[in-house]
Amino acid sequence: MMSKLNGLVRIAPVQSSKKPHCAVGQSTIRRPTVCMTRDSDGLSATEEEIMHATHRALVNSGYAELSISLISDELDKAKSTIYHYYDSKDALLLRFLRFTVNRFEETINTSIGDHPKEDLNHIITTLLPCDLTEEKRQLHSILVTLSPQALEQEVFREQFTEIDARLSTIIEKTVRRGIDANVFRAADPAHVAEYILATIKGTMYSRLTTNREAATVAAKSSLSSYIDSHLIS
Repeated sequence: MMSKLNGLVRIAPVQSSKKPHCAVGQSTIRRPTVCMTRDSDGLSATEEEIMHATHRALVNSGYAELSISLISDELDKAKSTIYHYYDSKDALLLRFLRFTVNRFEETINTSIGDHPKEDLNHIITTLLPCDLTEEKRQLHSILVTLSPQALEQEVFREQFTEIDARLSTIIEKTVRRGIDANVFRAADPAHVAEYILATIKGTMYSRLTTNREAATVAAKSSLSSYIDSHLIS
């Protein structure tokens, strides 16, 4: 498009209609966001410090080397401070897992409005971004690092079951809104949510444990095709 400015002809840049390779749909609508997540963690200031110290210890040393001593070193306080709140490493890790998931869920600031397709694309892009920031890489890594504990310890299995349920519910509610608004065709919201979440989790694990860099792009393309073919009215 051309326009005159002070007697000169100005050519406006052409906006490309192509979607980024890693995009799941493309929203041009900007709306206020509402955080679909839990209330405050309910932790004291000291407990929050312990959570952050646990995070640093896990990132720096890994689960195999993790100990209350290492966490207290990161906390720069005596071990008795930690034991005042948690009677074992596992008790601390269970609380830390909930703390981490709360932070993870807070990144899903999907809108509540009249555009469920854009909301669903936003959820997928947030959970499975093309480029991981260091903070998100650490969050994803912690979830993958702690997940093997669910194989042997029921309390960890219950916690990871709750994590899946919370994320699945966010997706399911978004799909249901789309069906109610006639944006999506009639479908089983729970089934759709389970499929999308399973794809995201599998890709997240692959991304962190292999060098298959194209897997994320392929998974997001697959999810985009799934939404277009199974949901769009």
